[in-house]
Amino acid sequence: MRIVIDPGHAGRLTDPGAVSPFTGLRESDVVLSMAFMIQRYLRAVGYEVLLTRTQDEQPETDDLSYRTNLSNSWGADLFVSLHCNSAGSSSAQGYEVWTSPGQTQGDVLATKIFNQVAGEFPDRTGRTDYSDGDPDKESKFYVLVYTDAPACLVETAFLSNEEETTLLSNLTWQDRYARAIARGITDYVGGI
Repeated sequence: MRIVIDPGHAGRLTDPGAVSPFTGLRESDVVLSMAFMIQRYLRAVGYEVLLTRTQDEQPETDDLSYRTNLSNSWGADLFVSLHCNSAGSSSAQGYEVWTSPGQTQGDVLATKIFNQVAGEFPDRTGRTDYSDGDPDKESKFYVLVYTDAPACLVETAFLSNEEETTLLSNLTWQDRYARAIARGITDYVGGI
């Protein structure tokens, strides 16, 4: 099983992603830390895991097609992109799992991950869209549309929310989240 984990955004000089107004914590740093944790858990059960970046900076040619081309050329069986959310309101909170529009294997993957995150963090808010019968939200995000493998995008928590920024900065909490995502992936693999 070949799995691509995509720590979103590309670092200090290009795109740190969301930045907490409370602490300066950067999305690109949080998701890279979690990606290494997920990689460790998935390798422990025998999966091959490729990260789209392993450092704070990306190649100069980096754009979203770099990530999808890497996954497609490697022949990935699954693609999971990691992000932290942000909103104009500091009260926005919770997690989301996104897939491309329509019913695909990405929906099944997203639901497995969503369920594991919900089980690990019953005190956190799962932001859902059950209009098609499952909890994932749908969008034509580039990495979801142009990745050949079943793909989903996880918005772990809000950096614009002070409480969630505190959680995201905690390595133990990151590790719990990484384990939940890894369990969701193994649940998906076990069902195919």
